[in-house]
Amino acid sequence: MSGRGQGGAGVAVPEIRLADLTCSYQRRPAVHHLNGRFAPGSLTAVVGPNGAGKSTLLRTLAGLHRPDHGRIEGAAGRVALLPQATALDRAFPITCLDVVMFGLWADTGGFRAIGAAGRAKAREALAAIGLEGFEARPVGSLSAGQFQRLLFARLLLQDAPVILLDEPFNALDARTAAELLAMVHRWHGEGRTVIAVLHDLDLVRRDFPETLLLARDCLGWGPTAEVLTAANRLRARMMTEAWDPEAGPCTRPDAA
Repeated sequence: MSGRGQGGAGVAVPEIRLADLTCSYQRRPAVHHLNGRFAPGSLTAVVGPNGAGKSTLLRTLAGLHRPDHGRIEGAAGRVALLPQATALDRAFPITCLDVVMFGLWADTGGFRAIGAAGRAKAREALAAIGLEGFEARPVGSLSAGQFQRLLFARLLLQDAPVILLDEPFNALDARTAAELLAMVHRWHGEGRTVIAVLHDLDLVRRDFPETLLLARDCLGWGPTAEVLTAANRLRARMMTEAWDPEAGPCTRPDAA
């Protein structure tokens, strides 16, 4: 794992530690007793079958989902989350520039106006991601690839030391996916911690040095080649087949 501790803007990048982290989603078990660490500046793929708790883990790291028990250390503060595009409502009448300027929320809050300097930064972010001239375009008019670029532009403006990506390349054309992947590598090169939920295991093996394999339980966490073994992938598939859709809340193994 990387030991770098400074992000591209000179912001300290924390080590994120998970201790017995257990989370539920819609009152069903999602992540069980997860222990481990994301080193500062590491680039980690989170993989596993559908329903394995991957998105719930990212939302918990971002502070948007409360764990049932256990704790997260080091993730408080500047964490930027790119959610699944399918989870966002694009029908709301808002422009591309407005969406990107949400990336300044941590600096401006909900009551301070965004001045000329902030709007200029938002325009620069749009240009950097290939959407120059889209400032006044309504979000609902964008293609899937353009919308994902827009979300990456918002991440640029957030300038966070820890970046969480939930299926960032899903349903994208090859060119857009390659350009956004290059952005991910740029963030990693700047020393930021990047954690991405992915399904393309070939992509993971080629571009992500660390992998966390989840099937609600952790089946492996470390160097990608050591985690994505045939035996581990078979275990994940077998655990998926054994899941009880009506299971109740998870309890600690030593609970009475």
